[in-house]
Amino acid sequence: MLLQRIGNRGIRLGTLFERAAARHPANILILDHDLDIAPGLGRRATVAEVADLVDDFASRLWAARVRPGDRVVIYKSDGFDITLLACATARVGAVPVLLSPKLDGETVTELVRRTDRPYLVTDQAKLEQELPGSVVGLASGVLLTSGSHPAATALSEFEGVERVAAVTMPPEHPALITHTSGTTGTPKLAVHTGRTLQARYRPQASVVTPLIRGRETIAMHVSFVHSRLFTALAISLHRGFPIVVLADSDPAHVGELFARLRPGILEAHPNSFMKWEELADDPRRPLSNVKLYSSTFDAIHPRTVQRLLGATDRRAPVFGQLYGQSEIGPAVARSFSRRRAAEADGRCVGMPFPGMTDVRVVSRNGQPPSKDNPGFIEVKSDGRIVTYLGEQARYDKQLSEGGWWRMGDVGYRTKWGCLHLLDREVDVIEGFGSTLAAEDRLFARLDDLAEVIIIPGPDGRAVPVVCTKDDVPLDLEAWRAAAEGLPPMADPVQWRLADLPQTATTKIKRLELARVLTNQGG
Repeated sequence: MLLQRIGNRGIRLGTLFERAAARHPANILILDHDLDIAPGLGRRATVAEVADLVDDFASRLWAARVRPGDRVVIYKSDGFDITLLACATARVGAVPVLLSPKLDGETVTELVRRTDRPYLVTDQAKLEQELPGSVVGLASGVLLTSGSHPAATALSEFEGVERVAAVTMPPEHPALITHTSGTTGTPKLAVHTGRTLQARYRPQASVVTPLIRGRETIAMHVSFVHSRLFTALAISLHRGFPIVVLADSDPAHVGELFARLRPGILEAHPNSFMKWEELADDPRRPLSNVKLYSSTFDAIHPRTVQRLLGATDRRAPVFGQLYGQSEIGPAVARSFSRRRAAEADGRCVGMPFPGMTDVRVVSRNGQPPSKDNPGFIEVKSDGRIVTYLGEQARYDKQLSEGGWWRMGDVGYRTKWGCLHLLDREVDVIEGFGSTLAAEDRLFARLDDLAEVIIIPGPDGRAVPVVCTKDDVPLDLEAWRAAAEGLPPMADPVQWRLADLPQTATTKIKRLELARVLTNQGG
């Protein structure tokens, strides 16, 4: 798309912090955890100090014989050093392959195999407790961020090595490999280039720029292996925003931190915002200074939007919602104000970015797509990945003539062009309507709900899986009242929220949940 292409030199992850430090050297980054690779750095550092850390570990990787074009799988215990190691890898011209700490060892081993003899950066705990011994033979070398292991080399052994100059790769060269959510099976490896990542940066920056004129502290709770984090960091670093990076989304922890730091921008996944609803009632008012909430890649329940916007004292705060996918980046956007009602249409995810993205809905059955007959959602953007590593045929299957990318969702567009997301293709329960819209209605009517997922049962009937706040027993009378007017469903099945199968970005794995329920007999 034209506005994504003009002057697109690539995002240049390897020098991201260095360039930001040249413009705003005293800007700060605050962490809620210690870094495994640099525990002495502490939890508050200048961007210049972080840039030096990236340079240091790039030089250590070079000393470990990592070279331009090599692939480096990073699979370690959770922390922001995953992101910093990715930047260090890119700085020597190699390609970081980021795997979520939540992935099991067998899945990681398969993805390492698919990556074709990469270097593996991990830690003693992962190597001893989660990864099978066979993974060592699939790697060109194993490097440890902490601990020791006879089959690996600790990066600490290269402390003090001579620094090496940054390597700048062409913008069309692979710059980052991430994995898909895995909600429908083994994750795919998505290959991004410097140019495609920069193309994703532009629509996101175009949203933030008019909304935020001054300098605001931004707090982020985004998966450290998600491509979204890199574009969010680029926007914040280039603007000189102080950055707070969270590894722990527990509301008690977040409330204490935000009460001290008073962020003006919050960036998080929808499920994190759902957990933070309770902060609206916190007497310390940790959300009182928030000007912009930014939610990534999925529609969010209207109840959550209303609660969070009501918790800030800022005049005219905004909740910005981006709908997109790991493979394509943000495709459409919508903003919400305090005027949005608790039962407003949460399925309306917005409009494309003019000159940057486009969207269409294709019929599933020859009939025009509509609310009652949703079609396949397809998107066009220069932010689209260039392939699935080792699975080109699978990539080609989702790509239509003209560069349209099948999102795997169904929906429709209104006469004004607004896109409405109704369901994932694989989650459609024929004759039920939108399960996501029904979940919105239930959230709006039941304050005690922490999560509700409507999935097909063994007999094809819709089964609501319900989680409550603090795992209190579900009030069945209140449930029946809330479900009145919705399509027929089986009786609710109550689960603990912590027991639901989740992806790296806290999406619920609906297909896996449905399989578990079927195996349990309902």
